[in-house]
Amino acid sequence: MIDKNSVSKEHSYYMKAALRMAKIASKKDEVPVGAVIVNKDGIIVAKACNSVNRKKCQTQHAEIKAIKKACKKLGDWRLDGYWIYVTLEPCVMCYGLIKLCRLSGLVYGAESSIFGYRLDNVANIGVYKNDTDNCLEVVGGVLKDEAVNLLSSFFKNKRKKGECRKKQFIKIDGRDGKN
Repeated sequence: MIDKNSVSKEHSYYMKAALRMAKIASKKDEVPVGAVIVNKDGIIVAKACNSVNRKKCQTQHAEIKAIKKACKKLGDWRLDGYWIYVTLEPCVMCYGLIKLCRLSGLVYGAESSIFGYRLDNVANIGVYKNDTDNCLEVVGGVLKDEAVNLLSSFFKNKRKKGECRKKQFIKIDGRDGKN
């Protein structure tokens, strides 16, 4: 059973699985974001990594792909009792899907001050309105340094190769990948 009350060994274990998926994305020249979905018994039922660049479609975020796999495998769109682990704080699109699918928990590694779902980044509209009424539990910062380093290294290498414009990077936890 997943320990919901602390940054536990379980959270670290599943985040390491998400980080492995992020490394796969990086090797495929994708932004290194990985996600896994875990059931009530602690079994990983789905895992995915970003493929936005290869598929040329923004819906290819790791979170969306993992949710689609879990729904297909389970034969249901409701994921009550399931948790998603993702290496980067979800964007508004992914956060909306996480809520709509009724996931019980969200655990992320690195924060994304530009694209992250935080309520100070979005208006109180739709699924985000009265967010405190939702039963989604959120734990941030699990294996944050590993996630930040993976993302920073990816964008640093992109800039070295001239494949990334100066402003075309994700600012992560106040860092911009220049260090």
